[in-house]
Amino acid sequence: MLAEALGDVSEHQVWRALRRHGISLRRRRSWCISTDPEFVPKAADVVGLYLHPPQNAVVLAVDEKPQIQALDRAQGWLRLPSGAAVTGFAHGYKRHGTTTLFAALEVATGFITARHYWRRRRRDFLDFMNTLVDLYDGWDLHVILDNLNTHKPKRDRWLRQHPNVHFHYIPTYSSWLNQVEIWFSILTRRALVGASFTSPRAVRNAIDAFVTAYNPKATPFEWTKEVVHPTRPSHNDANLRK
Repeated sequence: MLAEALGDVSEHQVWRALRRHGISLRRRRSWCISTDPEFVPKAADVVGLYLHPPQNAVVLAVDEKPQIQALDRAQGWLRLPSGAAVTGFAHGYKRHGTTTLFAALEVATGFITARHYWRRRRRDFLDFMNTLVDLYDGWDLHVILDNLNTHKPKRDRWLRQHPNVHFHYIPTYSSWLNQVEIWFSILTRRALVGASFTSPRAVRNAIDAFVTAYNPKATPFEWTKEVVHPTRPSHNDANLRK
């Protein structure tokens, strides 16, 4: 369409110009700006835990990755017209159900605790929290969470029963403030994208194998920014480095 509008250039010239300037017509970039009126105190609370964690306590970044699909992708060798052979996955796939992953990132060490559930109900979240309480028996726990309703126990009955656990909620639409989201991204890239699974159990086994291999070499994500704002992220201002 651009070549036709200009009239004196070819389609190939247009594509060469786009490639020269690094322009992709399919690339989309988006961001979500938080409108939380309490953004400043909530963000300061979480950043304070990253930069100055309380003594004799454990800081955990917790969230869930829901409905991870078990996709069975046809794979094998394909002979090209040129005679070359390539291997890979077919575009189509068959669905075999989903599974939900709850994970806790120990901010000081990078260690991951993961459990699998079929759904992400409040009872599932509290069951996972009970796992963490048992794992860190005798420690005060400061848990960083998003604002999902399942993360807010009704009338705080569970919290009253566990006075050593303290919930810290990030501002709305600010998932980038929760460090466990970074680990979810690593998990997705290294263990899930392009993989083929015939059942939710196969997905769970793959995740467990990844966690088992990841934890012995785990290192913490180092938070370096003291003040954050509810604005779009800048590519020139990285908050985290590993």
